[in-house]
Amino acid sequence: MTPDQESLVGLADQILRGRTSNERLAEVEASDRRSDDRLWAELAAAGLVGIAVPEEYGGAGLGLTDICLLLEQHGRRLALLPLWENAVAALAVARFGTDEQQRTWLPDAAAGTARLTLVADLGGGSGAVPSGMQADAAVVVSADDTVSLVALQGLARTPVETTTHALAADVELAGAAAQPLDGDADWLRDVARVGLAAGQLGNTDEGVREAASYLSQREQFGRPLAAFQAVSQQLGDAYCDVQAMRATLWQAVWALEQGGDARREVDVAAWWACDAGLRVQTAVQHLHGGIGADTTYPVHRRLLWALRTDALLGGASRQLARLGPALV
Repeated sequence: MTPDQESLVGLADQILRGRTSNERLAEVEASDRRSDDRLWAELAAAGLVGIAVPEEYGGAGLGLTDICLLLEQHGRRLALLPLWENAVAALAVARFGTDEQQRTWLPDAAAGTARLTLVADLGGGSGAVPSGMQADAAVVVSADDTVSLVALQGLARTPVETTTHALAADVELAGAAAQPLDGDADWLRDVARVGLAAGQLGNTDEGVREAASYLSQREQFGRPLAAFQAVSQQLGDAYCDVQAMRATLWQAVWALEQGGDARREVDVAAWWACDAGLRVQTAVQHLHGGIGADTTYPVHRRLLWALRTDALLGGASRQLARLGPALV
């Protein structure tokens, strides 16, 4: 990382770590909005919500690498916030929007006073609109690869609870005024997929760290559980999976930022995010024993996050089906 990127990661970690205690996460999950608006405002004040917004509109003007670094930190802390969908949608408006569209949406998006979201089939079907109950506008990628910007104010919305307890929404888009974006649908879907992979990387890496800490402190037969061979082997396998997730994610990000065809690299990163993401979190859950089944203990959230990411991406088999033609 560059010094600026190290500073970004440090700032995101400082803010998110300090505002995502088990008690705070449980409080937000039980709220009506299912969104930590105080934390959102703090991240906006620090310039992190507007990370993908150009500087002339009040944002940081950073690229995909920086977005993924932020999303990795988000995955470590599991706050109920629409950082992924907001960043990807803002990047789409900044890259493909007209001057008027950018003036209308990007300053408020950078300030955190307007929330953007993404409606696209990334492999798991379009389904409900992520963070759709609070979003002000959506970047919509239709089945025919048309990309448009839709204001959501005044549209009928029905809340849909997701695996992570965040609220998505069924939104009646028929008849909504859609403004075309001169965008590349494949590029946008690929960016969204690596963003999910970045969050999954942070989630799994932190899960392994937490499991190692827990097993090093908890004793049985006078020895730490981490000293037992079967336990250490499972954690070792999980650690190796995380490193593969990290390598393939940054390979995909690099390929996308080069501007060429990055489909194969993105598919590989998405496969690791699905396959290893679930495998690691299942192991982490298992290694916590009975306490892992206690929903007042925080480890269960990591498995729920992994399941949600897997569902959005369409699962490991879908990634292999996409990879097949590229390999043969």
